[in-house]
Amino acid sequence: MSTISLNNIFSTDTRTFGQRCLETFRFQYQYNRIYRQWCDALGKNTGNVESVTDIPFLPISFFKTGQVTTTEFTAELVFESSGTTQTVCSRHYVKDAALYRESYTRAFGMFYGPATQYCILALLPSYLEKGNSSLVYMADGLIRQSAHPLSGFYLHDYAGLAERLAQLEQAAVPTILLGVTYALLDFAEAFPQQLKHTIVMETGGMKGRKRELIREEVHRVLQRQFGIQEVHSEYSMTELLSQAYSKGGGRYYCPPWMRVMLRSEEDPLQVMEQGTGIINVVDLANVHSCSFIATDDAGVVHPDQGFEVAGRLDHSDLRGCTLLTL
Repeated sequence: MSTISLNNIFSTDTRTFGQRCLETFRFQYQYNRIYRQWCDALGKNTGNVESVTDIPFLPISFFKTGQVTTTEFTAELVFESSGTTQTVCSRHYVKDAALYRESYTRAFGMFYGPATQYCILALLPSYLEKGNSSLVYMADGLIRQSAHPLSGFYLHDYAGLAERLAQLEQAAVPTILLGVTYALLDFAEAFPQQLKHTIVMETGGMKGRKRELIREEVHRVLQRQFGIQEVHSEYSMTELLSQAYSKGGGRYYCPPWMRVMLRSEEDPLQVMEQGTGIINVVDLANVHSCSFIATDDAGVVHPDQGFEVAGRLDHSDLRGCTLLTL
């Protein structure tokens, strides 16, 4: 086996999730040199991994030091983490851009319906300025899919964004305002307005631009300034090809090919399907990289598989799409 079918990756049959994880593990153990070396160092291989909780999760830091790829290929895309000037960025080598488009399109559709139903406005200044961002690539794809003549990116033109939102609100156009957290806060404080037809979706990220705020504080500000009941959120990272979404309250849910699990801080090899611990992510769409990622986010997974992010480990870099704490 040198590849895995799209039907297998994006199956919505939750009963086969464990089986598909094991198939992906065997595939990546065979064809991903870095991942296989990590598994061997832990004494794990295709002969003794029998369940999802047996599968080793690759520390996210490996994306900073090498090309984490399954099979050999020339990458169509190379995504880089946002990072800071003091940190080394992660790089994600994407074999097939169409696979990423398929993943984010399907996930968005499951939670919000087709992008054609919305005008999509993206406020992602730091990501646009740095370039090579998976978040910008996704936002651009959804903007194109929306095909609304007013959809688009905003860099620092807060006045223009406020005018555009007022125009859309006046026309009662369903709108999504997707923004990095610090920019949404800046915009909300400078241009408060009542949003009745707009979903405000934050991606996390303060990027050292403001005092770090807990999630409740951020959401309270946005709710007050925009007159909205809930703030939506997106959870992903450079090293993944899938997104989880929250429609309020900071509880995220994954599409069927993605799942958040936990590892114990005392014993990183102890993997749990619910409870409190450090977040491990299964992302079956990440088939040509690594589908089993050990992140630096602490969190809680609930019995219904919804999860919350409780902040980063103290030793981890301030990077990626989620820098808020509960």
